[in-house]
Formats: sequence, C-alpha cells, structure tokens
Amino acid sequence: MRRALVGSLVLSAGAAPIGVFLTLRRMSLTGDAMAHAILPGAAIGFLISGLDLFAMTVGGIGAGLLVALLTSLVARVTVLREDASLAAFYLISLALGVLIVSWKGSSVDLMHVLFGTVLALDDAALQFIAAIASVTLVALAVVWRPLVVECVDPGYLRVVSGAGATIHMIFMVLVVLNLVAGFQALGTLLAVGIMMLPAATSRFWARDVGALCAVAILVAAVACVAGLLLSYHANLPSGPAIILVAGVIYLVSVLFGPVGGVVPRLIPAPHRAG
Repeated sequence: MRRALVGSLVLSAGAAPIGVFLTLRRMSLTGDAMAHAILPGAAIGFLISGLDLFAMTVGGIGAGLLVALLTSLVARVTVLREDASLAAFYLISLALGVLIVSWKGSSVDLMHVLFGTVLALDDAALQFIAAIASVTLVALAVVWRPLVVECVDPGYLRVVSGAGATIHMIFMVLVVLNLVAGFQALGTLLAVGIMMLPAATSRFWARDVGALCAVAILVAAVACVAGLLLSYHANLPSGPAIILVAGVIYLVSVLFGPVGGVVPRLIPAPHRAG
C-alpha cells in the first residue's frame, strides 16, 4: 500500500498536467488512443521477457512513438485526417496487443497488462515512474510558453517561430512516456483515466492554465488516496477504485463547479447597482 500510494501520487504529478494540455488542444480522445497504442510494444516485451519492467517499458515507448509518427505521416501524405488515422492505428494496436499477450500468457497475464496491479509496484517501477514525472515537469517548464501559445493559436506560433511541429512532437513524446508510466501501475485501459479525468475536472474550478494544472494534480492525488483507501476497506481492485473516485469527483464538479458547473449556471448572478 505504501508503494502504491507513493507511485500513484508521483504519477499524478506528471500525468495530470499532460491531461490538461490534451483537453486544451481538444485532443482528449488522443490520450485514450495512445494508451492502446503502447499495448503491442508492451506485449512484445512480455512475449520476450515475461512481466519484466524494462522490456515492457521499452516496447511500450517504441510502439507509442511509432504510432504517433505513422499517424502524422498518414495525415500529411493522404486525404485522411489525423483523428481518423489515429483511430485506425489505435484499433489495430489494441487487437494486436491482446493477441500477442493471449498467445503466450494466460487470462491473468492479460488482465495484468490491461488493468495493471498498483499494489504490486516494486522499487524499480517506483524509480521509473519518478523519473518520468521528473522529466515531464522539467520539459513542461522549458516549453511552457510555446505550448500554451500552441493551445490558443497554433498558426501564430508557426508564423512567429516555426517551432510548432517541434513543440507538438515533444508534447506527444511526453504523452507516450506518461502513459507508459501509468501502464506500470494501472494498465493500458486505466492509465489514461488518471491523466484525463482530473484534467477534465479542473476545467470546472479554474481558468488560468497554471491553475488548471495545479487543480488537476490535486484532484488526481485525492483520487489516488481515496481510491486506495476504498480498495483496502471494501476489498476492491485498487486501479479501478482510483479511477472510479476520480470519476465521482468529476461528476460532482460538473454539477457544482464554480466555473461553468450546472448549478452555478442556473443561479442568476446578483445585479450590481449602477
């Protein structure tokens, strides 16, 4: 439980801000697609070395980056839009990954790959998650301004600096790295949850990008702590419990969030005296 708590909190610090930028760029479903895109690489690592951290990590990163490059390439040289291209590669990757894991492993191994085992984190996995979170936060600090500008007006960034493509590729690398880190704890199907649900929740509590990231990290941390406590006392799977708590926080925010929530929008604003 201690390792699970530390690992999930560190994962929240890196993944939640990435989710905020995905939502600002209207790429929320990209995170889900990329979470499935890493599956064939992780499955090949499993095929070669079993449930080995290094092999599955290298495979997952390689597969995720390959899908990102192929998606951009197909979108540039064909009439297919990037979202349709990504959807095609995501479906191929998901099917291929499940087949590879099923070929060598058992149903238990498949469940481990898809849904993770946060309570089984060891020291090597914790060090890996911490390294990814550190790289993510440093990289975001370096590219923060152009990344924010690209979210607001990507055309302006291309005209002013010509760095739009570079910033986009750096960001996609960070997405893949954090999904692979989340895969170690929550599996491919739930890794995107700790990235996107806190980010979506933050939109109902803040407007500034920095505040959005801070709220997203806080929500993710609360979901991790509460989810682990729920799983311990109710004897539930830890990964799904964490994501379920994050989902409950999101639904409460939809209803009562001060920035665009349902209830505040129904309450008329007080009239100010002229």
